[in-house]
Amino acid sequence: MEYFETIKCEDYEVSNLLFHEKRVAKTIGLNLNLQDYIYAPSKELLRCKLIFDENGVIKVDYYPYQKREIKSFKLIFDDKIEYSKKLLNREKIEELYRKKEEADEIIIIKNSFVSDTSIANIAIFDGTNWLTPKTPLLEGTTRARLLEKGELIEKDITVKMLKEAEKIALMNAMIDFDILEDYSFFL
Repeated sequence: MEYFETIKCEDYEVSNLLFHEKRVAKTIGLNLNLQDYIYAPSKELLRCKLIFDENGVIKVDYYPYQKREIKSFKLIFDDKIEYSKKLLNREKIEELYRKKEEADEIIIIKNSFVSDTSIANIAIFDGTNWLTPKTPLLEGTTRARLLEKGELIEKDITVKMLKEAEKIALMNAMIDFDILEDYSFFL
């Protein structure tokens, strides 16, 4: 089984390495010092893709990063999807993503609750607090950092809560916490 981490590198800095190390350890049961494998080679914004398995790091690649513009979401209902470890084989996620039709991205609804998009964890602003799903498909590193800092609250989020939210935000290693001002949903 092969897994991967996506790690932000910019301005000769590697972002949030501790949270990536924690997730790697949780995934394979090995504590790896990722500084032995990863460096930020330039000022440019790069996506570092670290591929690993139960024996350790297999490969490290760097790619220029271009953020996708996301303004519309297709809600996809799937109670069977499992993605608790960041598998290199994302076929199940990609299969759901192909159902997006005219939308820019999907939001996966599992067991009647919001979970994740195909590329990011999600949060909603209820007017007072930023809430993130109690049961995401994947516990992201940015999500973990913001929970630890007390900036997010875990809660079961219904479709109704999603639609009534004042704002939503997407979060992952590359975009950090990206608040969307203008967006729409499709069923």
